[in-house]
Amino acid sequence: MKALIQELVEAYGPSGHEGTVRNLIRRHVEPLCDEVRVDAMGNLIALKRGDGSGRRVMLAAHMDEIGVIVSHVDEKGFLRFGTVGGVRPTQVLGTRVLFGNGQQGTIGQEQPASPDEKPSFDKMFIDVGAPNKEALTVGVGDVACFQRPFADLGQRLMSKAMDDRIGCAVLVQALRDLKPSPHDVYFVFTVQEEVGLRGAVTSAYGVAPEVGIALDVTIAADTPEAAHMNMALGKGPCIKVKDGGMLAHPGVKNLMVATAQRLGIPYQLEVLLGGTTDAMAMQTSQAGVAAGTISVATRYVHSPSEMVDYDDVLNSVKLLVGILSAPIVL
Repeated sequence: MKALIQELVEAYGPSGHEGTVRNLIRRHVEPLCDEVRVDAMGNLIALKRGDGSGRRVMLAAHMDEIGVIVSHVDEKGFLRFGTVGGVRPTQVLGTRVLFGNGQQGTIGQEQPASPDEKPSFDKMFIDVGAPNKEALTVGVGDVACFQRPFADLGQRLMSKAMDDRIGCAVLVQALRDLKPSPHDVYFVFTVQEEVGLRGAVTSAYGVAPEVGIALDVTIAADTPEAAHMNMALGKGPCIKVKDGGMLAHPGVKNLMVATAQRLGIPYQLEVLLGGTTDAMAMQTSQAGVAAGTISVATRYVHSPSEMVDYDDVLNSVKLLVGILSAPIVL
């Protein structure tokens, strides 16, 4: 599964520019599904039909990653930029970026007035090595992602875009491992989650599921002086109870816990103090959906070097397959 993860995390795919990632995933899922389509927003929707006795289930993992967008070009060829998604100034100075046309660059900063001055986006720029404005191959409106290669650290994996290509990889692997299921399962790879769950809003409306499960990352609170939360690397999939945007449906949460206990899968209960996932969009779609989230604890979320535990990933696949292989009673 590591090869799949590397392929997905290294691909270019900031919000609104998910086409490369979508094409990669489609190649993996199309032979395994009964129907595959792309909707008007760009969501990839792959349907695996059940035997007719189960429920209509939507699984969602977002393809997009955070990035930066060029807002101004000066005469010397330096690019001012805004953010796409939750990018923090303390995480990006000196980081290499990659544009959709292959152009690389690095993020620099004006000379600070004092050593104590905090980094701020209004003082930053992208340097692509151009001698002047006329030599540029990118301009206003072009979007870049961070450029960091996948690193296999053994038990731990590190890369940009673990959020949420790791969720996409879990869905692909679950589809590979899933035997005949009672449920009609919609594997939905969503767009524009990082800028407001936009792909999940429209795809959930179109799929109209009875049950929704998001696969995403959550903040690992196991580093020095971290926030007081329960999630840690290596302790199993995180079963969401609450985050900044939703309360998980009690029946879905209890189903996840019961399945993990039945299969002997280690798990953690997740109360995330801020942020949310595509499950929020599913939960509030149309007349409402019973929704929850399986999360992979991740260090350094929304940085160019996000870190996950490989066993957590594999156990997330096992948990999801276990849920889909049995009747869903909420």
